[in-house]
Amino acid sequence: MIASHIPGTIKQFGRTIWRFQQTFGTPLKDLDRFVSTVLSADPRIEEACVTIDQVVFEPKHLITLLSSNSLPTNYGHDWSFNVTGKQQVHELLKTILADPVDFFFIPTPKPFVIYADHDEYITFYANTKSNLNRAVNPLSDKGFKLIKDFQR
Repeated sequence: MIASHIPGTIKQFGRTIWRFQQTFGTPLKDLDRFVSTVLSADPRIEEACVTIDQVVFEPKHLITLLSSNSLPTNYGHDWSFNVTGKQQVHELLKTILADPVDFFFIPTPKPFVIYADHDEYITFYANTKSNLNRAVNPLSDKGFKLIKDFQR
């Protein structure tokens, strides 16, 4: 895991225009299955970056993850955490979803991007309908709560 702070990162993401989006409720009691389903959308995902927009309350899960990777417990607006490997990507996304944090999740390759917030909404963005469907159809099929007509 690599941690970095690059001012302006979130502002740059906010300027990106995505053609398609869909929002789900974040299932805090079923995060492992939810994250596994998200990542199954593209089996090539081997790397990811999480960039924090806002920390609402102390992110205890993130602090534990940083400590377990021998990293300083620095976090906040425009802090990014990069990981490599399927297991590390799964662990990072599951960890950050468990905390009251607003963040972007950008996998590599990037068929979609996620913005999740502390109000327990997770929005998937993509530039093609097929890339969006690859992420959201399996979630719907497994019964995760779709938030209809929600626009960020």
